[in-house]
Amino acid sequence: MNTRQACEAVVRTAVALADQGYLAGVGGNLALRIDAERFAVTPSASDYYAMSPDDICVLRLDTLEQLAGHGKPSVESGLHAGVLKARPDCMASVHTHQPVASAFTLLDRPLPMQGEEARRLIGEAVPMCAYAPSGTSWLASNVGKRIRPDLNAYLMRNHGAVCLGATLEDACRVVRLLEQEAIAWFQRALNAQPESRLHQRALHCLEEDPQ
Repeated sequence: MNTRQACEAVVRTAVALADQGYLAGVGGNLALRIDAERFAVTPSASDYYAMSPDDICVLRLDTLEQLAGHGKPSVESGLHAGVLKARPDCMASVHTHQPVASAFTLLDRPLPMQGEEARRLIGEAVPMCAYAPSGTSWLASNVGKRIRPDLNAYLMRNHGAVCLGATLEDACRVVRLLEQEAIAWFQRALNAQPESRLHQRALHCLEEDPQ
């Protein structure tokens, strides 16, 4: 994959994820490995629907030096670089603020994977990484400590998720499966307490979540 192809793929994927409700406004970001030394990442605070391939930032994996792109690199570029370096088998890293999985991060606990496809593509359970402010080396370090070769998703306390894949398409499948598993977890929890005052309201909200 050359640089232009990578930048075009990042734009297409960002728009598709925004269409599906996994990226909203200027929240979230994604990165795609170009080769052993470079990766493409979405620019900071940019409207996904207004982005062009020329806006996508190309950075060095080791130093985060910007090599190309009109935009300012995402504040989470260090997070993506760390993930891609720790997982050379992965080409893509997607950070989302997806609604239900992000809500789950408030519980500060791992999310078990129940579905067969989720267990196969993501792992047995998605770990919770400790809280740190957005865009900091502290956050990147907290996620980096959790990276394992058999886990393709990581929850960040109060801050959404990071999903990995051998391709951008695989990473997006992980995003969708993670959201489905988070919805299923809340549904099981609510069904275990059918008399809860919030039961019907919460179920209604889950049913309206974009898929």
